[in-house]
Amino acid sequence: MIRKFEPEEINDVLDVWINALIQEHSFIDKEFWKSKMDAMRETYIPNSDTYIFKENEIVKGFFSLHGDTLAAMFVSPEFQGNGIGRKLMDKAKSLRNRFELTVYKENPKGIEFYKKCGFEIIKEKVDVHTGHIEVLMKYSS
Repeated sequence: MIRKFEPEEINDVLDVWINALIQEHSFIDKEFWKSKMDAMRETYIPNSDTYIFKENEIVKGFFSLHGDTLAAMFVSPEFQGNGIGRKLMDKAKSLRNRFELTVYKENPKGIEFYKKCGFEIIKEKVDVHTGHIEVLMKYSS
């Protein structure tokens, strides 16, 4: 079931976030992501429109919208490939007519997923925090 995130679920959401990041972004040192945990807990998640996919009392995925930006969308590695990401994306699209996101160029699986969801590549830019190239993608209904 997809529903609005509740503050007491922050640890579950952060577990999904860090585990998916470490798996999908092995080209960036995991210590970098761990150093962002407090900012995610205290700033980013609370100030975003966040929804979770929860099944059998387990948070299996989530997304966060900040204005017209899809700031985060992650599915726990052990639950990927089961349509959860697509369901989360459908919910995000029901909340916004258009939005954009960035995904690392070194994450071709992510880029392909977003293309299949109707996103188009707008441009590439360097992420000032990591030095890696990000692809800016946009969706319009």
